[in-house]
Amino acid sequence: MLSDADLLRFARDLVAIPGVVAVALGGSRARGAHSPDSDVDLGVYVDGRRVDRAALSATVSRWATTPVMIGPAGSWGPWVDSGAWATIAGMPLDVIIRDADRVRAQVARARRGEFAFHAQPGHPLGFLDVAYAGEVALAKPLVDDAGFLRDHAAALAPYPEPLRRAFLDDLWQVDFLVDAAAKVADRGDTAYIGLCLSNAAVRLAYAWHAQARTWAINEKGVVSGVPRLPSAPADFDVRVAAALSALDASPEGARAAVEMLRALPRPS
Repeated sequence: MLSDADLLRFARDLVAIPGVVAVALGGSRARGAHSPDSDVDLGVYVDGRRVDRAALSATVSRWATTPVMIGPAGSWGPWVDSGAWATIAGMPLDVIIRDADRVRAQVARARRGEFAFHAQPGHPLGFLDVAYAGEVALAKPLVDDAGFLRDHAAALAPYPEPLRRAFLDDLWQVDFLVDAAAKVADRGDTAYIGLCLSNAAVRLAYAWHAQARTWAINEKGVVSGVPRLPSAPADFDVRVAAALSALDASPEGARAAVEMLRALPRPS
């Protein structure tokens, strides 16, 4: 088992590498919502212009049970820099590299009320660019000697009102997607209808989180998290599941799914 003391020593080894700015605990462990077998998510914030990636690979490998390789920027896709999956002291650990310049840019966008979703492997709706800001707001810094994480988290507290409004203003896309699904409900195009409805449900869930001034940083868990939000519908996730489960190749199933999704409550 990886102890807190060992995790801190590992983080200090990483920060000693040229170009590493800070290291933070992320994911469920940062929020205190983890189970004993939850992976450890470790965000490693770097100056992309000068970080020594070979030294990063060597340091993680020294701690891990098997050697790992941290690739060049963009090797995990355009919106996820790179990283490594490792096992340290029997604990699965995800080392995720984050470029400090991109974090700065997305913190500024979040404060202005700007966001977008981008194509990225592993993200069915798309990578939410201001997730870089949300990660900083939610993370638990392990080593942050220069105050990079502290200062940017402070800039995001409280949750930016322009960003809350932007997510609510984006709800027109929910109607657009549901209407698009309705237009082909009689054609048996189940995959297209399913994509429209699931996309609409996830966008609506993001808006509920924003209305509650609660950061949501990816699609995973965003729908199931809505009932835990203040003033949000307690059965939101159940109703989304029912709508998507109603969908089949029949016109009746498609129309039922569309109308169930259309009837979901909206934040305002």
